[in-house]
Amino acid sequence: MSSGLNHRSLYAPVHSSRTTRTAGLDTTLVLRFFVALILCVITGTGPASAQQARDTGEPDVAARAWVLTDLRSGDFLVGEDASRKLPIASTTKIMEALVVLENGDLGEEVTVSRDAASYATPAYSNVGLLPGDTLSVRELLVAALVSSGDDAAYALAEHVGGGGKAGVNRFVEMMNEEAEMLGLENTHFENPVGLDDKGHYSSARDLATMAREAMQHPEFRDIVSTEYASIHTPDREIPLTTTNELLFSYGPATGIKTGTTPAAGESLVSSAAIGDESYVCVILDSREERFGASVRTLRHGFIAYDRKDLVVKDKQYATMEAPYQRDEVVDLVAEGDVAGLVDARPDVEREVELVDHPPLSARAGTTLGQVLVKVDGEKIGETALVAKRGYEKPSLGRRLWYTVGGIFK
Repeated sequence: MSSGLNHRSLYAPVHSSRTTRTAGLDTTLVLRFFVALILCVITGTGPASAQQARDTGEPDVAARAWVLTDLRSGDFLVGEDASRKLPIASTTKIMEALVVLENGDLGEEVTVSRDAASYATPAYSNVGLLPGDTLSVRELLVAALVSSGDDAAYALAEHVGGGGKAGVNRFVEMMNEEAEMLGLENTHFENPVGLDDKGHYSSARDLATMAREAMQHPEFRDIVSTEYASIHTPDREIPLTTTNELLFSYGPATGIKTGTTPAAGESLVSSAAIGDESYVCVILDSREERFGASVRTLRHGFIAYDRKDLVVKDKQYATMEAPYQRDEVVDLVAEGDVAGLVDARPDVEREVELVDHPPLSARAGTTLGQVLVKVDGEKIGETALVAKRGYEKPSLGRRLWYTVGGIFK
């Protein structure tokens, strides 16, 4: 079964062409075009201008909680109340997708149960599944992530969890187990789709971590960057349109998931990439237009930060005296690169540690220490320091002369 995706990759060019349905005038497309146009005017996301302000101050976001993180490293960059436990609505489906991708078979066929199809009513976000419909796991995942179908999400939970209501409960347990494994201390799930429940919550920071983990999966990246898709039952085609307006209005956008309930308000987990920079923005219970606020926050990342090589492979960062050989100085070079995001005025520290007891002889490339990099006091990474060239083992006489010389020095 084909899912009929129309999407862009996380690594696609910033200004990519888009293909849309061509069977007549699509009123949804027209509506979304005007919504996107309005968003461009509100947020200033049209073509860049030399006169554009490059304000590197922190963005002002009206929301109960928000955060901007580096997608590559997961580093926290800026935010407010990022660890606050809050309802998260359908952004829950990020974790659902993660559990499905790690435990399910995307090619398996699933028969939609009467319970799962009961969520295909106006009270829920749904794609109109009927009892007895059969679709692949991948198609249900597309329906859950692109159009936020609660009916598709419940069908997935039943299937991966082992069947029936007990399967849904087991699936939710798997979600909580995954959260614990990821170290998400402010997250707990009570259902697979994000329906309001006192015991169902997460935080902006935890959602950013979930999103980063999910984006490691090519299938997830592929689906959440999709604008239009279609899924198929044996007797009909179901067209899908993303709920994430950023994919229409903001060129660098690469996903991820919207969420709206009375308790959670309007929320959005979004991502964007330009060149070697990529960011995740989480806004929970936005008190302003959530897509515009997300664009403003993501743009702040691209403006305020740059990815730099803070340690360069094969560059010298230390020297050491070869054992028992005062006249033999060994240059120590970085075994690999260490890159990190830095702002306009970074405080970069490179801490060098050498081995306590270097070997009497060494070849070029022998590890003799390490260099650890910190930016603004936070560890960014580390790499080994290795000998640029080797040195020979000193003779017994030379070692004795070195020791005697040290005594009388």
